[in-house]
Amino acid sequence: MKTKTELIKFNQGLDLESGARLNTFDLMVETYGELNKDKDNAILVCHAFSGNHHAAGKSSDNEALGWWDEVIGPGKAIDTDKFFVVCSNNLGGCSGSSGPLSINPETNELYGKDFPLVSVTDWVNSQKLLSDYLGISKWHMVAGGSLGGMQALQWAISYPKKLKKAGIFATATKSSTQNIAMNEVGREAIRKDKNFMEGDYLNHNVKPKSGLKTARMLGHITYSSEDIMDQKFGRKFQDIKSKIEGTVDYEVENYLQYKGEKFSDTFDANSYILMTKAMDGYDASFSSNGSLEEVMKRIKAKLLVVGFDSDWLYPPKRSKEIQLAAMNVDVQCSCVILKGEQGHDSFLFASDRYVKIIKGFLDSK
Repeated sequence: MKTKTELIKFNQGLDLESGARLNTFDLMVETYGELNKDKDNAILVCHAFSGNHHAAGKSSDNEALGWWDEVIGPGKAIDTDKFFVVCSNNLGGCSGSSGPLSINPETNELYGKDFPLVSVTDWVNSQKLLSDYLGISKWHMVAGGSLGGMQALQWAISYPKKLKKAGIFATATKSSTQNIAMNEVGREAIRKDKNFMEGDYLNHNVKPKSGLKTARMLGHITYSSEDIMDQKFGRKFQDIKSKIEGTVDYEVENYLQYKGEKFSDTFDANSYILMTKAMDGYDASFSSNGSLEEVMKRIKAKLLVVGFDSDWLYPPKRSKEIQLAAMNVDVQCSCVILKGEQGHDSFLFASDRYVKIIKGFLDSK
């Protein structure tokens, strides 16, 4: 699989929904496969909250497999022998695109806590500039799961003539009150870390690892479900030789400690706050005074909505809401609820039926 990773600078800048402006910005982009002569085989993949531009394969020997490697690649659901796949790290992220870890060109200092608030629509607008840069006038499909699914839906709303299809997986048109509450607990854990320094930790050469770890542990609970956790861990005690932390008694505690520790080593706290705020703030119907049907009248793309029965974060009823609104305004939309063994994260894993559905959707007229 031909893979290319590139940092692309956009000098035209971007006006953000918050009212702020980035006079220039960078996007870290990874591509897979080859763009054909007609430039009509391109697929944009949008990443979820903790994802980045590295969606598939390995760019180097010591790099982990991309976050959607089970779905993207030669012969897979999104077949890179047929399609040219593009994935960029979102603005405000911490994997190369402009964000809190970047240098502010206006001050020549790290942005840190001063990087402006970003939104799902801002990400879509930056990706539109990326499609212009690549010379892609119309995506064959824009797809993503969770926060990436919100971006795919917003693409269909914001740029109806610029995509043929949208794959909207394990997501919703807006976060629920409970979703927002959970995210706020995670943010508060970070803010209460003694090393957070009101977001100015980079200038003090420290990192709020404890707060990040706690936030991620909470997040992992929302990505699963009670049934899934019972099946995976039950009330089994952790083997004493493999305890991550001395206070651990149960396997589920050990798992959460491991996930939290690993995440806190690599992710940026200010990016965590920005990303969760963008997730909380998204509402597909905002521009039409709360009418989802009204805003979906703009859509020209064919939609595939997939939910998973074990998803506690964005349960199947949220997928069905999208389908119902689309049907009521004559937008082509298929909705499938699949059995998921990984809770919310089920969209990342390739079951036979999931693969068949995506392939069928891509090949459909």
